[in-house]
Amino acid sequence: MPEVTENITSPTLPCYKQTEVGVIPEEWDVRSLDALATMVASGRSSAGGKAGDYPVHGSTGIIGYTAKPEYEGDAILAARVGANAGKLSFVSGRYGVTDNTIMLRLSGNCYLPFFWRQLETKRLNSLVFGSGQPLITGSQLKALPLAVPPFPEQRAIATALSDVDALLSGLDRLIAKKRDLKQAAMQQLLTGQTRLPGFKGEWVVKRLGEECGITTGRKDVNEGNPSGEYPFFTCAREHTFSDSFSFEGEAILIAGNGEVGNLSYFKGRFEAYQRTYVLQKFTMNVSYLWHQLSAYLAGSLGIGKIGSSIPYILKGNLLEFEFRSPVDMAEQTAIAAVLSDMDAELAVLEQRQVKTRALKQGMMQELLTGRTRLI
Repeated sequence: MPEVTENITSPTLPCYKQTEVGVIPEEWDVRSLDALATMVASGRSSAGGKAGDYPVHGSTGIIGYTAKPEYEGDAILAARVGANAGKLSFVSGRYGVTDNTIMLRLSGNCYLPFFWRQLETKRLNSLVFGSGQPLITGSQLKALPLAVPPFPEQRAIATALSDVDALLSGLDRLIAKKRDLKQAAMQQLLTGQTRLPGFKGEWVVKRLGEECGITTGRKDVNEGNPSGEYPFFTCAREHTFSDSFSFEGEAILIAGNGEVGNLSYFKGRFEAYQRTYVLQKFTMNVSYLWHQLSAYLAGSLGIGKIGSSIPYILKGNLLEFEFRSPVDMAEQTAIAAVLSDMDAELAVLEQRQVKTRALKQGMMQELLTGRTRLI
């Protein structure tokens, strides 16, 4: 254990000490991973195949299955070589581990999930050396100093963080489900396969160039000012700002290169880059058109298809873009409202997801250093 250099006290922090891992509670210890470990070694399993009931773990995760697992019980795995060197995972049960992955097992007075969390905060990829084939070694891991609270506190901290992980996993599943539902709704509603109650009018094929005006911006990227008053839409995913504006009103903007096909909506005064397409002067419901472009423009241009590389969008591609639409603008509006409500629900869930991740990060900083105590 390193020599204590300073005691710190306050009404809310009864007794803390300065150590090589930072300020920790007086009753916590600091030990090297080597002093805590019963095993720090590379695996020895073969890569495995599709047959078998037991996973084989490699540097990229599960890479196969085996009928004859070589290991059993809880362990922390650290990818040893390659682009994922230093990446951690926690495993239990029966499994195999390949030789490009380091297994960590700790003594019985260590609660393994707690030390998995501790190692996560060490950012092990900072230990990686070698440019041709990035590598992290068992010797490097053994030398890591770790804060060691009493066993009951280890368990309490790990349990609290696992509870937040469970909440995040639930949000991830719910968001994925909502996205699938929206995708299905778009496929049904934007093609007329499913009609909303009360609508029976005709549907037609429309061409984008006949439903709005299509121009491009007039400014070069370097004419923007991050402190400017007006939004400046370039071909990046996020807009910047400008001191002047060239456009006013409701508009859909499409990145012509860079983040090719990225869509933005704005209403008001704004500026646009020379390679950004500006859609205005609409003859149909703008929100309905937005959803059609969101659903089908990228696919019509080949964006995202394997082997495709679209460096820029030609104006003709946009003019000729075709989509189905009800003639009745009231039906366009109703469809857009349903899809916009689904978008709003997704946005709320995604904001909650971001806040929960930030909460977890803050909890890790507080709990793993002992600044906040659970016991």
